[in-house]
Formats: sequence, structure tokens, C-alpha cells
Amino acid sequence: MQFGTIAKALVGLVMFSVFVILMLNLLPEKREVRQPIAHEFATSDPQFLRTLNGVFGADFKTGHSIETLVNGDAIFPPMLRAIAEAKKTINFLTYIYWSGEIAEVFANALAARARDGVEVRVLLDWAGSIPFDQRLIDSMEGAGVVVYRFRPLHWYSIDRVNNRTHRKLLIVDGIVGFTGGVGIGDEWQGNARNPDEWRDNHYRVAGPEVAAMQGAFAENWLEASNEVLQGDQFYPAQSHYGQISAQHMKSSPNGGSGSMHQMLLIALAASQKHVRIATAYFVPDSVMVAQLVALTHRDVKVDIVVPGDNTDVPMARRASRHLWGPLLRSGIRIYEYQPTMYHTKMVIVDEDWVSIGSANFDERSFRLNDESNLNVVDRKFAKEQVEIFGKDLTRSQEITLEEWEHRSAWGKFLDWGASLLRTQL
Repeated sequence: MQFGTIAKALVGLVMFSVFVILMLNLLPEKREVRQPIAHEFATSDPQFLRTLNGVFGADFKTGHSIETLVNGDAIFPPMLRAIAEAKKTINFLTYIYWSGEIAEVFANALAARARDGVEVRVLLDWAGSIPFDQRLIDSMEGAGVVVYRFRPLHWYSIDRVNNRTHRKLLIVDGIVGFTGGVGIGDEWQGNARNPDEWRDNHYRVAGPEVAAMQGAFAENWLEASNEVLQGDQFYPAQSHYGQISAQHMKSSPNGGSGSMHQMLLIALAASQKHVRIATAYFVPDSVMVAQLVALTHRDVKVDIVVPGDNTDVPMARRASRHLWGPLLRSGIRIYEYQPTMYHTKMVIVDEDWVSIGSANFDERSFRLNDESNLNVVDRKFAKEQVEIFGKDLTRSQEITLEEWEHRSAWGKFLDWGASLLRTQL
């Protein structure tokens, strides 16, 4: 009898421990901003930039050139060319690295530079790179590439298994940086011509904020490897390569999980005419929904492009649809991209200000993931992004309020059920 009592107590303790660990993973950090932000100035007002500089401690700097790369056919060649031209260091961080043809190409390119004496570091998120051929890691490591997985599953780190690095950064010689939405997978090859070729943007950056992009890599690298990156090979003196002003933003549950969320709220509040949002996963929290609705009260036009039937996370699409009622009723226009999976991540405010990088417009990016975005103030660059957004609109189908309201009862139920997991999608 006594043994049975002890056994039941131990089982109860184990179950309670599992419950606690589960809750630690599933419950994100509290929101730093719990209500919409008031409109006080425009993105064109110098006070807007001073506010972002002051709140986040990351100044806008001039002197950048930023090349927009649209879809895999235009994205992968410049990345591989930069790798081939590396002289000292290559630091590569990605969430997704899946087995396949392009995975082989990148692994071989990185290994080749390591054999030539270039210091090559590769950091792969453990969860995002699960379907990755160990043979490729062995090949890279055999050539001298240092490879780590970010937060692999261990008993001592299980409380953080749900906090991933979603950053996508390639920094070469501390001078050239790449960021955006692309992962290393065959799904990104091509030019979004069919469902097998995903639609995405990536960006080649040169200028002062490449050092901050390097710092975002170094932050995750330190945790994974216990190596502090320092010196001229990582942070060389930066030259001016153009006239674009930019500010790098990084967010993390460990160091201000709400910074990406708060930054976007401030930018939206500053809008006066038109907000354009392109995102792979649109699952905003109630504060962000209220902020978007508040824009329409000031006659700000809002257009949002999201994936349609061709999505890699159907549950995220369902959770998103559950939230559309207040948005559609307020006059916000939502479009679903038709040809293939829409993986683009971009927010454009008034053709003055653009945010690009790894963050989606969802609670996971705002409160759970490590993210890295580049905020850009340049009218020419902004207009280029507006043109790209406009082309995406022509390949998208608008979802009207009437269509949304006349979903089937079963569809509404599934959407509601998926929305219960909105913080995890």
C-alpha cells in the first residue's frame, strides 16, 4: 500500500513537471504594449526617426546600398557569388535549411571557401533544419566549416525549445549582408511560376548597418558556440555605399521580445495615407488588430497580402481568417496570393518607410522568435517595394466581407479552433 502511494505521488510529480514545462514553452512573454498607439506625427516627420532611435537604441544611419532580390532565381546567385568572393569570414544563420539540390549547392560553396582558408561559421536553427541531411554537415565540417545547431533539444534547455531563432542572415567579410525571407530549400528555387516555386524577397545590403546584422548573428552564435566574435574580420570600418538610411532591429524573448511588435505599432501609428503589408503568416494579436482598425478611422488605406490555398501552414491560414472580421468591416482590404506559397515579409508605410527581414506579422515573430529586420527610409527604395507589392496584388484574389461572412459553419468552427493556438502559429 505504501509503495503504491509513493508511486502515485511520483507519477503525479512527473505529470505536474511536464505540465509546467509545457506552459513555460507555450505561454509567450507579456505584451509590452497593450493598447493601440496614438497618431502624433508622420513617418516623414524627423520626430518619427528620433522616436525609433530613442526607444530602441538603434540609430538610423546613412550610406547604404540595398539591392532587392525577387524570388530564388534572383536571390541565390548573388548569395553564392558573395560566398565565392569572401576573403576572411562568412557567417551564415538561417532558420530553414532543408535537404535538396540548393542545400547541396550551398554546402559545397561554403566548404570550398573553408578549404581556401576563409573562416566559415554556419548556424542552423534546430527545429527549422530537422529535415537536413547529416551528410551535408559532415561534408562542411570535414572542410573546416564550423557548424552549430541553435537550441537543440536537451533536458536542460527544454524550457526554451519553443523559442527559436528565425533570423536569416548571411554576412561576408563584415562588409556585405543578406537578409529577408528566403530559406535554403528547393521550394525557393525558380521564379514563383507554379506551386513548386515559392514567392519571396531577399536583400543584399552594404553599409554601416551590416555591422548590426553581424551583431545579430553574433548574439545567436555566442549562445550556441560560446565564442565571442570580435575584431576587424567581423566588424571592419564601414564605408558609405549609397544614400539610403537604415536601422537594424533585432528582437528576442531574452532581450526585449516586444521590440518588433512595438516598432511596427509605432510605424503604423505614424502612417497618414497608405499601409501595405506582405506576410507569410498574418496572425496578429488583439492590439495589432485594433491598431490596424484605428488607421481606417483616419482614412488611411490598408492593403494586406497573405498566402492563399498554397500555404505550408494551413492552420495559420485558418487562425488568420478567424481574425479578419473587424479588419474587413473597417475597410481594410485583404488579398490571398494565388500562384504559390507567399513567403514575403514586408511592411510599407506611406512610401516613406519600409521594414524588411525575417519577421512575419504574427505573434510568434512578435513574442517567441529571435528576429532580425532592417528598417529603411528612402523614397526610391520604398517606391520600388510598392511596385513589387503592386505586382503581387495582380496575382492575388481579394477576400470580401461578404465572402468571409458566408464561410461554411464547419469552416468557421475550424478557423475558431485554429485561432486558439494563435500565439504558436
